[in-house]
Amino acid sequence: MTLLRCLLLPFLILLSACGDAVPADHPRILAMGDSLLAWHSLAGKSIPDTVARELQEPVVDRSVSAARILYKLPLSGAAGMNIRKQYTPGKWDWVIVNGGGNDLWLGCVACGRKMDKLITADGRGGAIAAMLSELRATGAKVIYVGYLRSPGVGSLIEHCRDEGNALEARITRLAAQDEGIFFVSNKDMVPHGDRSYHAPDMIHPSIKASGEIGRKVAEIIRTN
Repeated sequence: MTLLRCLLLPFLILLSACGDAVPADHPRILAMGDSLLAWHSLAGKSIPDTVARELQEPVVDRSVSAARILYKLPLSGAAGMNIRKQYTPGKWDWVIVNGGGNDLWLGCVACGRKMDKLITADGRGGAIAAMLSELRATGAKVIYVGYLRSPGVGSLIEHCRDEGNALEARITRLAAQDEGIFFVSNKDMVPHGDRSYHAPDMIHPSIKASGEIGRKVAEIIRTN
């Protein structure tokens, strides 16, 4: 990548995230989140890509790798690094969303307090609860996609298993309080020792995993 492109990249992302970029045919499904959703998008094999193929309808994907729920920098936040700011106004029936992993697992200090900032133990407070409340207020149903767990071998995220379980237990409680919120857990998807569900970095989903998760999400939309 040239130096000029590196300097311009945040602005290019910002332009791609602008509301007027939504196609004129008013698609009804929006995706927003971090690299769990965005991975393999260049190859057309991401989770939102799979949902679009399964349902034979467009999915507007605003997800950005490394994005967080708690993010204070204004320019890069508006460019998609803040997941809440990935939202684009539209006539959405469904919003597919994920997040929280990067907040806890990249340089996390005092994870207990940060967890509470993301979502409280009862599922009613915190930034995730506020974000989902805002999305539901638009009339859209929400599908929150949980993270893969490591296969127990050769992964930098192995030590994060307890934090992931705690975060998603709280999201499960939140979803139980609103029939318009669906939580897709992927914590049991990866068999122990099976590397095929992860990309070579052993952090992100493989094409196989993205496909399986996308089909689970599509089935929820199809049947609800």
